[in-house]
This record gives sequence, structure tokens and C-alpha cells, in this order.
Amino acid sequence: MTWRKATLVSASFETPTARTLVFDVPDWPGHLPGQHVDVRLTAEDGYTAQRSYSIASASGLEITVQRLDDGEVSPFLTDIYDIGQPVELRGPVGGWFVWRHTDPAPVQLIAGGSGIVPLMAMIRSRAEHGVRTPFRLLYSVRTPQDVIYADELRQRARDDRGLDVEYVYTRVRGSRVGVADVNTHAWPADFKPSVFVCGPTGFVETVADIMVALGHDARGIRTERYG
Repeated sequence: MTWRKATLVSASFETPTARTLVFDVPDWPGHLPGQHVDVRLTAEDGYTAQRSYSIASASGLEITVQRLDDGEVSPFLTDIYDIGQPVELRGPVGGWFVWRHTDPAPVQLIAGGSGIVPLMAMIRSRAEHGVRTPFRLLYSVRTPQDVIYADELRQRARDDRGLDVEYVYTRVRGSRVGVADVNTHAWPADFKPSVFVCGPTGFVETVADIMVALGHDARGIRTERYG
């Protein structure tokens, strides 16, 4: 993989701390939903910093960056990086945590916080290809104000046939995702769904353990974690 010069063509805030960036990337080869890109920034003194970000779009190239107050790259991308400015990108990266629209198996998506980003690419790809593969999304987030893609998810849950969306607001109710949530809102094990779980490491490990305990085949559970 080679580094490509990309230019920011539009940007918008999904929440006060999460910003979606849309790039123009000459000769972008395309990607599968679930893949990510490496982003490299270079300072005037030659210092470079590199981070990986999940791709949010079904086609073209969009990423959504969650600001980390002590981060080295994310505060620049969310608060300083402006339309027309260049950046270096490398990718797409990854071949395991991907969904292909030709796969007929039901899909279970489980997101924690900004772990929704690669799962949103899958939801958008489903719509873009016009398939009716049954999708369920269980989205764990602190409060309703922290939901990334809130308006689009609301619209898609209403209009995209075969897509169900459920939320767990952990700070509102005072507890994290547990067995009861997964048992109620996820596909049962005998449906043999393709399972994609993305979020903080502890969240992903807990959810994956719950899925296995509920009878899901561990080989069918694909995970992506951060932090």
C-alpha cells in the first residue's frame, strides 16, 4: 500500500466531539465496509503522527473522528483541519472485519460509542446495493446526545426495510450492556448470524463473551476494538 494525497472537501459534526470528514482521493481503489485507513500528519518541522480510522462510507471516502482530549491527532482533525487542506492516507486496510453485500446471512451489529463507524459503513452499503439482508444494530452509548449519525439512523430505522435499531443509554440507566440486552435485541444463535462487534476493548470482550454464552459460534463473531 502506498500513501495517497487526499483533500478535505466537506466536514460536519455528528456530536460535539465527533466530526465526519469527507475526502477527495485521486485513484481511490474502493473499499469493503468494515475496513479502515491510516491517516498521517506531518508538521512543519518534519515530525509525523499516524493513526488508523474506520471508514464510515459505503463508497467514496469518509471517516468519523472522535476527539480524545489527550490525543495527538484527533483534536487536529476535529477542531483545526479545514476544507481544502491536504492529508496523507493509506488504505484500505483489513480483510477480516468486513461485510460483503452478497452474503445472505442475517447480520448482527453491536457498537459501543464510536465503534458505530465501521458498522455504519455496512448499513450504508446494504442500502446502496439494494439488498434486504436482515440487519439488527444494538448501539451502546452514554446518552442520546452522544449518538453518532443520530438523524440518519432514525431515518434508516424508519425507511430501510429489514433494519432494526436499538439503543442502550448506559449513563442514563446506570449500567452497561448485559446478557438481557443482547438476549432481547440480538438475533438468536440458531439464526446463525454474521456478528460484528466494535468499540472499546472491555466492551468488545464482554459482548463477545455474552454472545458465546448465548450459544453463538465464536468463529462467526468478528471484533474490532480500540483503546
